Order: sequence, then C-alpha cells, then structure tokens
Amino acid sequence: MDFPIFHLDFAGNRLLIAGIAVLHVAINHALAVGAMPLVTMMELHDLRHGRPDWDRLAYRTLAVCFIITTSVGALTGVGIWFATSLVNPAAIGSLIRVFFGAWFAEWIVFCLEVVAITTYFLTWKRMGHRHKRAHIALGIGLSLLSWLTMAVIVAILSFMMEPGSWTSQRSFISGVFNPLYLPQLAFRTPVAMLAAGLFALGLAFFLTRSERGLRAEAVRLLSLWVVAWTPLALAGGWWYRARVPAWMLANMPVALATQAYQGWYRDIAVALAAMGAVVLAVAAWGAFVPRRLPRAALLVPFCLVLVMLGSFERVREFIRKPFVIGSYLYANGIRADAVPLLQEEGVLAHAAYVSSRTITPANREEAGRELFLICCTRCHTTSGVNSVLAKLTNLYGAGPWDRDVVKGYLRTMHTVRPYMPPFPGTEEEAGAVADYLLALRRMPAELDGAQTAGVRVPPDGAPAPGSR
Repeated sequence: MDFPIFHLDFAGNRLLIAGIAVLHVAINHALAVGAMPLVTMMELHDLRHGRPDWDRLAYRTLAVCFIITTSVGALTGVGIWFATSLVNPAAIGSLIRVFFGAWFAEWIVFCLEVVAITTYFLTWKRMGHRHKRAHIALGIGLSLLSWLTMAVIVAILSFMMEPGSWTSQRSFISGVFNPLYLPQLAFRTPVAMLAAGLFALGLAFFLTRSERGLRAEAVRLLSLWVVAWTPLALAGGWWYRARVPAWMLANMPVALATQAYQGWYRDIAVALAAMGAVVLAVAAWGAFVPRRLPRAALLVPFCLVLVMLGSFERVREFIRKPFVIGSYLYANGIRADAVPLLQEEGVLAHAAYVSSRTITPANREEAGRELFLICCTRCHTTSGVNSVLAKLTNLYGAGPWDRDVVKGYLRTMHTVRPYMPPFPGTEEEAGAVADYLLALRRMPAELDGAQTAGVRVPPDGAPAPGSR
C-alpha cells in the first residue's frame, strides 16, 4: 500500500521469486555449504594417503563449485533481493528492520567467504604439498564461513514462518531464536551435506571417465558420506516437522500438490518418499559395491534430490500462508493488525499509489482494478499462472459466478480457504473488485494487456496519477 505495485501477469509474482530462490538454494546448499567441507575432506584424504589423483579430483570438483557459486550463485542471491523488493517491499522492509544486525553480519561473513573461496581455489597448486596442512586449514575456515551464512539466513526464513514471542517482545534475540530456527537449521545442515555428496557423485561421472580405479574409490567414499549424513537429515526433518504449528500442517495438501491436485497429495508424498529411497539405495550400493554401480546411476541421485529440495522449498513457502511473516504480515503486504481499520475506512483511503480515493459509479472498475493489484496480485494473475479468471468460471461445476456471489466470496474467502488473507477493504470495495473481475471475464484481452507489463492504465487510456 505504501509502494507502487509490480505485477507480472503472465507468470505471476510468486513464480518469479520461486524460480530464482529454488535455483539459489540448490547452489547454496549443494555447492557452497555442503561442498566445501566435502572438498576439504577429499584433500585431507590425499594428505593422509599420498594420492595425487585424489588431489586432482578434489581440485576439479572445487573448480566447478567455485565457478558456479561465484557467478550463478551470486547473481541469484542478488536476484532474490531484487525480486522480493519489487513484489513485496513491505515484507523486505519489515525483515530489514527486525534483522538489521543479522543482515549486516551475514554480509560481512559472505564477503569473507568470497575472499576465502577465491584464496582456497587460487592457492591450491601454488602452496604445494609442503603447505598442505595450512591449505586444509583454509578449507576448514571456508567451510565454517559457508555454514555461518546459511545459519543467519535460516534464522530469517524460520522467523517468517513462526515469529514466536517476537510478536509481543519485538526484540532481535526473540526474532532470531524463534521456535523453528534450531529445528530448521538441524534439518538444512545435513541436507546440504547430502546434496553436496550427491553432486560430487554426479560430477565423478565426468571427472573420472578414464580412471576406473579412482572412480570406484571416489564412489565408495562419496557414498559413505551420503549414508553417514542420512540419519541426521531424517532426525532433523522429524524435529522440524514436529515443531511446525498444526495450522500450517493443515496447508500441506495444497502446499505440496497445489489446489488443483490436492487430492493427489498422498500419491505425490509417496512419490517423493520413493525418490528418497532410490537416492539412499544408490548411495548404499556405491558404498558397498562401488565397482558394480552403473556409471549412469551416478547422475540419478542428484537429479532426484533437486526435485525433493524444490518441493521442500515450495512447501516451506506455502504452508505459512496466509502470512508472509507469521501472524504479523499477510501475503499481500498488509499487516494483520491493520485489517480491521482498513475494513472500516477502506484500502483506497490509505493507499499511496492510487488514482481514486473514493468509489463512484464512473470509476468502479478502475477502483476495483487498483484494489485487485494491491490485495491480490502477490499470489494471483488475471489470466496467467493461478488465474482468477479460471476460478470465476464453472467453479465446482456451478457455472459462471454473478456479482453477488463474487462479492460474497471475497468477504468470506479467508474462512473458506484459510491460506488466503481476509479481504482488507470495505463492502463497497469488495463490490468494486467484483465489478472488475466480471469485466475481466467479459473483456480479458483488452484489460489483461494493460496489466501484463505491470503498468496501470485507466479506462480512457491516459496514465493514472501516481502510476509508474
């Protein structure tokens, strides 16, 4: 409400953030947090056993991680800030206010991490075997820095799910040590190690192509790494799930399978569990009979863990709905404690970037469009992903909705679907939104074209005051 609205109607704002965030998490967990201690362990293996071939394998693995993390990883990290600031600046502003010290500390640690990984990579061959212990110590320091960056970010991610006592105390410490912080950190840490081991297994497919003996040894060691971290990941996952509030768990079917396929929730959950079983089976095979493990099988586990990691991130993001910050800020960027005031006085009266402060017979559809942009577009589009047009037609086989039904649904949607925020406006504003939605159904091409680029244009074609 205090910022201009950015909206991608063809894909949706949620998909924009999800695409960047899931890629960043996969790189961060597998190639930064988990891979650095793994590469250090491989280098230590060379020191203890005098194996130059292991040193080469460790260096090549590090080279791939270094290139990807300092390019795509860094870009997607900045991309998350950029996308979330566009889509929901109120949420980012709140997180900066609460966690300013944590963000600053994370920035310092991240800069040290970049310096450490650059030094670790560039001095690998220069330091030579005589200074191997010092180089391994550098790898241990890099591993700690990589984990610390995740530890800080997890505090913020878990706070967004369940702020705990922060809602009453409003202190930095209560925000960091929220009820889900330690359980989520205990889960993500071994998952990062697992992902790194599976990534290194897939990479061994290419890096040991002409060295069958080395490939068998690498498969055994990396598989043992995966098997060793699996019980910790399962224990962390159990602890994490046990601490998630019951009302969030009630959102699981939609979170995992989407609203359209929530009836398939159990089947999808079983499929994900089967993927985990396949990953563990391949790791066990590689740990005990590495020479008999087909070379192509090295690529399968990492592909499956990417699917499972992406599913986890989607579920984690969705189950906290209707909030973007639990019990404090709704997904549409409106504070929970402000909703009663807005329902009495109106959203338009308190919005900074609108062309209409009051609703008249002449501007009902335009006012409805501005209300839709403010209240709904963080999650919905008009005709793209998660389209409202699709939901206005033949829902539950009842045929197209009329104005009274749409208006009534807007006023009660939070009760019908608890993962949707309550409509924050007045009854008159709900009617204006209903008028706009029904106009979309009549003229989807004309009205959708004005929104696709995220620019607000009034019916007469002139730029709206205050619009971008």
